[in-house]
Amino acid sequence: MQEARDILKKYWGHHTFRPLQEEIIEAAYKGDDIIALLPTGGGKSICFQIPSLLKEGICIIVSPLVALIEDQVKTLHQKGIKALAITGGISYSELDTLLDNCIYGNYKFLYLSPERLQQDLVQQRIKQMPVNLIAIDEAHCISQWGHDFRPAYLNVSVLRELHPETPVMALTASATKEVVEDIRKQLLLTSPKVYKKTLLRENIAFQVLRTEDKIYRLRTILNNKEESSIIYVRSRNATQEIAQELTHYGYTAKAFHGGLSSSEKSLRLNSWLQEKTKIMVATNAFGMGIDKANVRHVIHLNLPESIESYFQEAGRAGRDEKPATATIITNNSDIPHLKSQFLNNLPDLEFVLLVYKKLTSYFQIAFGEGLDTTHDFNFSEFCNRYQLNYLKAYNTLQLLDRISVLKLSQQFEKSAKLQFIISNKALFYYLEENPKFDPIVKSILRTYGGIFENKVAINLAAICSKAGTIEKEAIEVLQQLKKDGIAEFEHQQNDASITFLVPREDESSIYPYSKYIKSQSQNKKDKITALLNYVENDKICRSRQLLSYFGEKVTTNCGICSVCLTPEKKVKKETIKRIYEAIIKALEMQEKNSRELVASLPYPENGILKVLQLLLDKDIIVLNPNKTFKIKNT
Repeated sequence: MQEARDILKKYWGHHTFRPLQEEIIEAAYKGDDIIALLPTGGGKSICFQIPSLLKEGICIIVSPLVALIEDQVKTLHQKGIKALAITGGISYSELDTLLDNCIYGNYKFLYLSPERLQQDLVQQRIKQMPVNLIAIDEAHCISQWGHDFRPAYLNVSVLRELHPETPVMALTASATKEVVEDIRKQLLLTSPKVYKKTLLRENIAFQVLRTEDKIYRLRTILNNKEESSIIYVRSRNATQEIAQELTHYGYTAKAFHGGLSSSEKSLRLNSWLQEKTKIMVATNAFGMGIDKANVRHVIHLNLPESIESYFQEAGRAGRDEKPATATIITNNSDIPHLKSQFLNNLPDLEFVLLVYKKLTSYFQIAFGEGLDTTHDFNFSEFCNRYQLNYLKAYNTLQLLDRISVLKLSQQFEKSAKLQFIISNKALFYYLEENPKFDPIVKSILRTYGGIFENKVAINLAAICSKAGTIEKEAIEVLQQLKKDGIAEFEHQQNDASITFLVPREDESSIYPYSKYIKSQSQNKKDKITALLNYVENDKICRSRQLLSYFGEKVTTNCGICSVCLTPEKKVKKETIKRIYEAIIKALEMQEKNSRELVASLPYPENGILKVLQLLLDKDIIVLNPNKTFKIKNT
């Protein structure tokens, strides 16, 4: 382990390891299989990087996060360590060369996605590599009980078959007991050593705030415009709307979502990382694999779909160990909306069978036929023809992929993208000159927000339905807009492909999976129930509730959450001291009233008001006639 500490000092500049890192590194060096549960920001990458550097050979890391892969490879290169990433957009010949480099080029790390691992060429070359360690990042993705299950992860166990003697390390930030056991089974781990660091985040005040005016409440939390924050919302349109509203109030805020181009995502992310943009308003994909220590607030304006996803997102606050808040802002309309979005679109056995039959009819596959046949697939046209709910049909296709009845390519959401590249006013002048384009263009404007700022994925079938036209005519109009310099338009005629993995047998193809389909539906319902219980339970410390969900028994209240600081709760001495110091520091800079203090400090209102009263009683501060507080002159 002295050599491990030397490597830590040489490449990372640290003299000591964080809790559990040293034990995990030593076990990996000895050749043990490992399941490591370390909280977000807990230094998971060092756990597999250092033991691999201690040995001859290469470490293979499977990760679903392209941003994280690219960041880690870039960091390793800066340290002078040879590492490769195999992600998307690589030609076969380039892939062939890169894999050869891993075998013969003395590389230490090969990062790849679970989808890339399924390629025969990749598997063949990995078998020839001198692999000293296999690391599976975000390992909860392999479990059907996890919050972010990815079917491609089920094939990761092929690495164990290719290198049966090589130790495997599975890493995740949070997992229930069921998920940990599922990870062990799916990865074929042999008596793995399980290392679990407490998920307790003592510096984060977990809050659930109820209000009908979410924007006002949001602004009270974000009163200090210089603090770095993340705001999570459900839709792409909402990211644009909230970012624009915050900008109107003088904040530096940007929207971040999947519809942005790669270059625009990179620009906005770097602006946030470099403190030029203070607030990122994003959908829930943002933040994975991004290491920013000084995030003071993580705020959810919509209810998350599970405690797992919420805890992971909330954990992006306060990685510098300084006080931070993780807040859910909710009201009475959120619960039916959550149920409508996630529960009403869960496919039952009857709906799965219906979609499967419609698919085989759509492709004219006869009974007993179809095995290993691949078909171009227009998802929008399919749903439109059979009048299927888009989200429910999408969930069904994913489920059929998961149970290996078929294989679905994942590009269909990108079948058509559009952005108007002239001003709104100029567009309406253009429509006056070209009135035949008016129905389609105005249908798009009514349906999609932010289409002047970003390239947006559009649903052609839905637009045609609103405009009273057919898809062919809509495409011709949009192509003319592109030709006239009015818009940027990308279109793929067939936006997906489907490969049937079993012959068509209708009920016999689906019924063997009926138990699984029901259990998946129940699992989703249980997760939403657990999340709603957390939101509605204002009796038990919020930190204790979260830890209990992940199997940690904690008897001490955190003292800083929205439950602990309700009037009837006793505030811990350490918390009083923190609030005391924060108030004094704020008043040394400027006199403030109670509302301004509540808005600017990362503590619940009741705790701040209690400490203000204490300071008044002890004659440390005084209340001015204009209702502002100031430190008393001595």
